[in-house]
Amino acid sequence: MMNRIALALGAFVALTAPASARAESQFKLLVLSIPNKYHYEYIPIARDSLERLAKLHAFEFTWTNDTAAFEGDLGQYAAVMFLNTPGEELNPTQRAKFEAYMRDGGNAIVVHRAAITPPDNWAWYEKLVGRRVGVHPMLQTGVVTVEDAGFPATYGVPPRWIWSDEYYVTTNPYNVRINPVLNVDETSYDPTKIWPGQVARPMGKDHPIAWHHRHEKGRVFVTTLGHNGEMYRDPTYLAHLMGGIYWTATGLGQRR
Repeated sequence: MMNRIALALGAFVALTAPASARAESQFKLLVLSIPNKYHYEYIPIARDSLERLAKLHAFEFTWTNDTAAFEGDLGQYAAVMFLNTPGEELNPTQRAKFEAYMRDGGNAIVVHRAAITPPDNWAWYEKLVGRRVGVHPMLQTGVVTVEDAGFPATYGVPPRWIWSDEYYVTTNPYNVRINPVLNVDETSYDPTKIWPGQVARPMGKDHPIAWHHRHEKGRVFVTTLGHNGEMYRDPTYLAHLMGGIYWTATGLGQRR
């Protein structure tokens, strides 16, 4: 009888204990996601997928569409994610706070549209991204290739991955050294296919579409993949994104 009472009491305590007591969070992210005319339909899907990843991998995140979050305590976050929202959205005070966060060892994740910012609008942010995005050809199906099989954002990705996305064309005006994670094979799609009145030129054999590097004292992971909502339901894409989150937030998992 006493054993049954003890078991029942234990079950009650387990059910009523806070979630943090049952599974302590490993780290916390700040996710900035502002809807705009190009990207908005992905938001509820991406948020739902991040919630599932957070439960599975025991981390927390604060989701916001308000840049005022950058005026608070950024030090509580292991990394800041710009999700289809570029840094140009931050005002001068918020930019200064984010720069200070990175100088203090903060980390950043840049996803798809967040890599695009007006040239010379905020040179520091362009250097954080590591590349300047020019034009981007129409969404097409192509072959993504793994360039760094020892990096966590590739662990769930096949060596040659059939994927459909906007394969951004980039330049390097600030001579930033990046470490390519994924490339796209330009022979697998038409890199010149773009809207009337615009011109797109191939980048050639070296066409990185995801990379990592250091900026200030922090880690930076950039993936230019993730154009539409359905992509945030795709297990391979989510494995790629989670690998980037994991490395950026913890610095762990990279195979040398």
